[in-house]
Amino acid sequence: MDSDATPVAELVGDRGIVWNPEHGTQLYANGYFGQPVGIRKPKSPEFDKPLELSLLECTYLVGKNRLKVHDPLSDRMLTLEDLIQLGLRRSDEFKDRFMVYSDLRARGFVIRPGLKFGTDFAVYEHGPGIDHAPFLVHVIPQRKGVYPLDIVRAGRLATTVRKKFIIATVKENGEIVYYSFVWHRP
Repeated sequence: MDSDATPVAELVGDRGIVWNPEHGTQLYANGYFGQPVGIRKPKSPEFDKPLELSLLECTYLVGKNRLKVHDPLSDRMLTLEDLIQLGLRRSDEFKDRFMVYSDLRARGFVIRPGLKFGTDFAVYEHGPGIDHAPFLVHVIPQRKGVYPLDIVRAGRLATTVRKKFIIATVKENGEIVYYSFVWHRP
């Protein structure tokens, strides 16, 4: 494959694997997309391993024409709509998460999974290894609502790890609203 060609990920379950290390390095170096297989915290954006991308990252990159995703079961390239539908089959909140992810990327942030913090995203201003993520973002669909206990739990977590906790919600009209919480001790 030509090094100037659009990278291709192979769909494996709900992940995309970029088998070509040169293409994986390109995606990781230009936005910290994915995770090199077998390298927990890459010290350099260059590596000789496959790159594992989340379904959310695959969807975003396909929408930006920076990636093609091959489905080996149907032996075809998946469209943006195919990937959104696949995501919705896995979680009815996928589209809201995708919209928030895309909005934060458009604002210039680097987005990494927030699983270790019990939330959707850890948000960096520059990137992992360069700075610490100053924000944790949790996506809650407007139709679901926010429970007071969720706010207390999130505030305590964010204070413990010294990060700002933000709830993002997508309104019915598609507008994204961000709510930031600060934990005050009496």
